[in-house]
Amino acid sequence: MTHVIRKAKKSDITVLSHLMEEMSGKPISQEDMYNRLKMVEESSTDTIFVYEKNSEIQATLVFRIRENIREVSRYGEICIIVVRSSAKRHGIGRQLMDFAEHLAKELGCKGTYFISGFGRKAEAHQFYQDLGYKITGYRFVKEL
Repeated sequence: MTHVIRKAKKSDITVLSHLMEEMSGKPISQEDMYNRLKMVEESSTDTIFVYEKNSEIQATLVFRIRENIREVSRYGEICIIVVRSSAKRHGIGRQLMDFAEHLAKELGCKGTYFISGFGRKAEAHQFYQDLGYKITGYRFVKEL
């Protein structure tokens, strides 16, 4: 059983739509996913990766470089990580997190971070803490 982590491409849109829906609980149209992929392709700091095992996509990772003006540094932001529910508990999430950390190092980042909602607190947050991540604050959002 071989796996590969590669950049997402247009032919992945259907599977990516399903993964994003699985994460958010809301339908993500193929058109919306196409627009997301197009936006990322035009970005110099954002990348969507897929985890493919035996030619089947099992997970996705959205990664971004963030520059921190307060300390003149760069961090790798793990924007989204989703493992297909049927593929969970097989080490895929851990492999994607390792991939993101190595990528951040290669790109000269000081570390990695991510923002996680409260909806999957029990499962996801424990996973992140088991990997050595610490809760350092809250995100405040105001819709306009």
